[in-house]
Amino acid sequence: MTTKSYSKHYPRPQFVRKEWLDLNGEWDFSFDDGKVGESEHWYDQERFPKGTQIIVPFTYETKASGIGIETFHPRVWYRRNVLIPQEARGKRTILHFQGVDYKAKCWVNGTVVGEHEGGYAAFSFDITPYITYGSENNIVLEIEDSQSAVQPRGKQRWVDQNFECFYVQSTGIWKSVWLEYVNEARIDAVKMTPDIDRHMIRLDFQLHGIEGRNNLRLETRIELNGQHVQTISLSPDRPWMTIEASVKHEAGGPWKQSLWSPGSPNLYDIEFVLYEDEKESDRVQSYFGMRKISIENGQILLNNAPLYQRMILDQGYWTDSHLTPPSVEALIEDIDKIAEMGYNGIRKHMKLEDPRFLYWCDVKGMLVWSEMAATFEFNDEAVTRFTKEWLEIVPQQYNHPCVITWVPFNESWGIPTIGHEVRQQQFTQSIYHLTKAIDPYRPVITNDGWEHTVSDILTLHDYVETGDAFLERYQDKDMIVTNQIASNRWKFAFAEGYTYKGQPIIISEFGGIAFQSDKGWGYGNQVDSVEAFLERFRSITGAIQSIPYISGYCYTQLTDVQQEINGLLTEDRKPKVPLEEIRKINLG
Repeated sequence: MTTKSYSKHYPRPQFVRKEWLDLNGEWDFSFDDGKVGESEHWYDQERFPKGTQIIVPFTYETKASGIGIETFHPRVWYRRNVLIPQEARGKRTILHFQGVDYKAKCWVNGTVVGEHEGGYAAFSFDITPYITYGSENNIVLEIEDSQSAVQPRGKQRWVDQNFECFYVQSTGIWKSVWLEYVNEARIDAVKMTPDIDRHMIRLDFQLHGIEGRNNLRLETRIELNGQHVQTISLSPDRPWMTIEASVKHEAGGPWKQSLWSPGSPNLYDIEFVLYEDEKESDRVQSYFGMRKISIENGQILLNNAPLYQRMILDQGYWTDSHLTPPSVEALIEDIDKIAEMGYNGIRKHMKLEDPRFLYWCDVKGMLVWSEMAATFEFNDEAVTRFTKEWLEIVPQQYNHPCVITWVPFNESWGIPTIGHEVRQQQFTQSIYHLTKAIDPYRPVITNDGWEHTVSDILTLHDYVETGDAFLERYQDKDMIVTNQIASNRWKFAFAEGYTYKGQPIIISEFGGIAFQSDKGWGYGNQVDSVEAFLERFRSITGAIQSIPYISGYCYTQLTDVQQEINGLLTEDRKPKVPLEEIRKINLG
């Protein structure tokens, strides 16, 4: 079952238009280690180096790209010629990039059209003034990357070899590239906020090109399972407009709303149509879920009922394509396997995943924690880069009902002395409050794992190997939350100056069990059989489940990733242990 708007290859499934062109596929490609591309005018059609191609959206480090060189190169160039049809004349042509790591500069037919910094946020350029209709147009992209630890990089290494839990870097285009044809008067964005207690959805519109236009009408149509729910019209007179719509509908009895949850992921179809003089100017299809995530009396609630989270940590790496999913089917397969193992949520670790992953989590009812890629140093530059990109990402993922928690920081990465340094503590507080200013409705975890400052949930990482050892450590809640004992041998729950405020407690990393191998590592002692694996998994998972004050857990991890071999699945998604056994343990 999909939403009415769904199109398999459309890169942005929550904001769908019909007129678009997929630019994934073969592009010309060149390394620029000497940083001579601009001075030699590689952005000109005839001056781009000849001879090498790359398959977008896979980075040059991957086999899927057709290149497969893992050596770091600080500057790369892409080129592709694109035919813009005559039928697009009179419209605006928007060039979209879903993800480019790290700093991109774009030329169209030899003229700069825009720049963007940040490896995880989507961005776009209006290239209309620079194109020729009915003929080929030359699109060139220069991408600058670095091994700097002040750049938000997540699990990408910043030295020449993999180490610990850090893997081959990703440089260049790693998500979809596409064109879209739109009118000047259009809908740029819609922020959708469900209110299940009032049976309403609030719609905050961002409109483009409406100044000086008369006789505009914006119509919103809502359906559920093909049945009409609501139609609302307004006459926009400014770029920012807000309306509310009832989602109550007649369903074989009294009027009610259909809620979204893991067991029942109901999604409403919604369509926005902008008319000028009753002529259609823009049409966008989307969807939303009616769900509420809240915290009351130390409990996490979903739709006003207690929620116990059984999550798995997912880094989203594949053998031949690294951070880029090899296909939509690969994303669906991961979600299905996670559900098959009895998990109801995913902590997407140090990565902002393809929007189609979030779409399928919405459709299938899989909860998601959305986590920012970390920097690994703290200074003014790191603060600026991190903040800018995070403030792009939160609005881009806001409408997904599956996203129930924001995780801007993890394990003091990029804030290494937060335990006692006031400046780093203030930085995390500022990100917490900025996130809440955009989205006051989801919990924010500030520094997942330990040394929390202000945080809606207290999350703890602990790789103790036995259930008995876990129970001994956590039997006295007060000893943990008052920093009298460390939750992870040497890390405490709160940074200096911060105290427990009754937050829910989740063990958001544990396990990490690996089979015996000399080719990688896991947490603790490696096991030598499926029986030993399941015994240890059962022991520690059962211990966590047995503690009343713990509201959920997140097991490390879904798959092996390069040298880290502690997944429940191999990197090519083969189960190491029977999935039904994992399910039995998770479901108690």
